[in-house]
Amino acid sequence: MCTTLALAVCAVTALSGGAAVAAPSGATEGSAATTVREDFNGDGYQDLAVAAPAATVAGHARAGYIAVTYGSSNGLTTANTTVIDQNTAGVPGAPGVGQAFGYRMVAEDLDHDGLTDLALVTHERFVGEGYAINGSVILLWGSSGGITGQGAVRVPTLPDYQIGDDLTAGDFNGDGTTDLMMLNGDDGWQRDVLYGPFTRAGKPASKQGIFMSDTDNDMSDTAAGDFNGDGIDDLCTFFAYENHAEGGKLWLGTSKGLSKTSTPLPSAAATAVGDFDKDGKDDLATRVVPNGITEDLATDPGTVKIYYGSASGLSTTRTKTITQDTAGVPGVGEKGDQFGARLSSGDVNGDGYADLAAGVPFEAIETAEGAGAVVLLKGGSGGLSGTGSQSFHQDSAGVPGVAEAGDHFGGSVRLLDIDKDGKADLAAGAPDEDLDAVADGGAVWSLRGASSGLTATGSFAFNPVDLGAPVLKARFGLNLANDNGPNIG
Repeated sequence: MCTTLALAVCAVTALSGGAAVAAPSGATEGSAATTVREDFNGDGYQDLAVAAPAATVAGHARAGYIAVTYGSSNGLTTANTTVIDQNTAGVPGAPGVGQAFGYRMVAEDLDHDGLTDLALVTHERFVGEGYAINGSVILLWGSSGGITGQGAVRVPTLPDYQIGDDLTAGDFNGDGTTDLMMLNGDDGWQRDVLYGPFTRAGKPASKQGIFMSDTDNDMSDTAAGDFNGDGIDDLCTFFAYENHAEGGKLWLGTSKGLSKTSTPLPSAAATAVGDFDKDGKDDLATRVVPNGITEDLATDPGTVKIYYGSASGLSTTRTKTITQDTAGVPGVGEKGDQFGARLSSGDVNGDGYADLAAGVPFEAIETAEGAGAVVLLKGGSGGLSGTGSQSFHQDSAGVPGVAEAGDHFGGSVRLLDIDKDGKADLAAGAPDEDLDAVADGGAVWSLRGASSGLTATGSFAFNPVDLGAPVLKARFGLNLANDNGPNIG
């Protein structure tokens, strides 16, 4: 694992107990333009939320914190980064052992004011009005000054309920506002769809309960997108029981909300949604579960399979399978690489086709086992292929740091246009990067998009040391907002 990264970073103010580094100034009110996602301060640049869910906060192991880094014409900088935990003013609750603040995050405009908000999940258990609640979904509101924690609220729930599992966002009734699907009750077979807009008290406009399973299967992964091109988001849910993958289901969105009936899908272990062939219908990229056995994922070379959208939803006949042995894809599929362990889509080269970033967090770089890499697959008129694919790791020319064993670079991935040039940039986490000989502190890299694809020129990396945030076993970068695939081990 790597020692301290030799990074050129801006000076930052040290943090104490979750206090925040100054957010960007001069931001304007938000725009409702659909071309801008994850813009917490409304300045037109996309922003990045990073979780360190294993960090010790105020003496509580694995309490967790998040960092919000703001985009600009110069990309990301630590000077425009805010760190938030449950000690931050305005945030409900308090740090606690194992709460993993931010282990799952959704960045969407929840109150329909044109500014992106952040919904995050914790494992906290607390007592409300005399009854116990298991878990919480906390809403942090966007503002012209960015995310601060001020006015944050928990999504209301009922006594003795568990809340937040499988949190997924989409516009499932086509009314132009964001809805949230999640476990919100004591019946593991039912999920609630909370329809937006949300009030500043965290209350949805309405709620719909759907029984999404009639067995003891656990919901393992989700994805939302407009797969049939009707202007309304649909929902994919995938299931597992013990070590067996149990298939998936597609729930079509309608003007009245999600359909209560579904069509079957093959199993998947990670997902990303994008229009890879630019036909106006979203496509679904997945990681294949080897032989349907989830415990075999750890030793799997990794296979990515794409299901293309159609007028009736996702096609299970028009598909594409890609591995590291596919022509044009860098590297070789080897045992335990886990190609596709995390996935994210975005248009990196500005040609109008969505591209796919595939994390390969257990890839060996030379003799460094598990150093990790990220592969970019490019979209085109025929969809995704190996043609023109790229691979980056910490030993790639121009990328800060050194590839060392167990870093797990590519343990999270996110494609966002953080410099507003019309080309998506790559954020990649290495949650087990060692920092100043401190174990598993973690770090995040940003590589810029260009007409030829990703480039290491001008790449940037930052970590908890740079932010004055907790370091030891923080696993900074284990999760990024809207990158909610299964966390690596």
